[in-house]
Amino acid sequence: MNRGGELSPTLYHPVLGQEDSWLAPGASREIVELQRDVATLQDQVRALSNSNAEKLTAVTVLLQQTLDATNGTNKAVAVLESRMNTQLDKQGQGVGQQVAVLGAKVDQMSSDFQSMRDAMADVVSRMGKLELKMVDLKNMLGTIQAPPTAPGPTGPTGSTAPAASADTMFTDAQRDMTTGKLDLALKEFNDFLQVYGDTDKAPDAQYYIGKIHYDQNDWERAYKDFDTLIERYSDTLTGRIPDAMLMKGRTLVKLGRRDDGAKEFRGLLAKYPRNSVAPAACSELKALGLSCAVAPTAASRKKKARG
Repeated sequence: MNRGGELSPTLYHPVLGQEDSWLAPGASREIVELQRDVATLQDQVRALSNSNAEKLTAVTVLLQQTLDATNGTNKAVAVLESRMNTQLDKQGQGVGQQVAVLGAKVDQMSSDFQSMRDAMADVVSRMGKLELKMVDLKNMLGTIQAPPTAPGPTGPTGSTAPAASADTMFTDAQRDMTTGKLDLALKEFNDFLQVYGDTDKAPDAQYYIGKIHYDQNDWERAYKDFDTLIERYSDTLTGRIPDAMLMKGRTLVKLGRRDDGAKEFRGLLAKYPRNSVAPAACSELKALGLSCAVAPTAASRKKKARG
């Protein structure tokens, strides 16, 4: 109560559930409502803060679980990768060993094949010598059996003198070539081809004719000689074809036909990659500024193995 006996106004606080006797008698209703709204807002802020804290805790737990699962997955992947690498290494070693064994077998087969070719060349050479002797024997028998009044066999120059034996003619021509009597040797090799052009020594005689012309710087004739050898005796078992191809390529280079010479060298390497003259053809290509890779010959492999 106030001094005049009137009752003091009291207000009921909606949150605290009690009367607000502390308000001044002249407090306006707007202030009371504002205070009520502030108290309500504070309650809502506290509730929201508690809710956010709970959600943040849940999110933290989920993140930790996700991180643990990721770490576990990484470990599993690392283990799997390690096992796969180990397995691949084992398989790679096994394949490498098989390839090495196969390569060794291929090299052995190549060496055996080259040895067989060398043996065949030796057999062909012996057969050629035997053929020459048979031709000589046939000529001797023809001379013996001929009637006394019959003229003797025509010699290489068209004379009536009998032709010398194949061995004698070839040996004489080869000796004269070696001693520098090139013109005489050239004539003798041509005479040999006229009489014994179908024997095993004929390719050698044709090759030496081309070689003499080459040494005499007669490039045009040398080119024709080597080309004739390749064309005429390519179907035989003679070993002079690679030599003729090499010299033909060199002659073409001398004639200024570098592209044709390189083509001849490459043809030699393609057809006779393991021949003894293949490295020389490769060197000629390199001298022309061209690339070349030649397979090692059987002799070089044996020498390397012994070393």
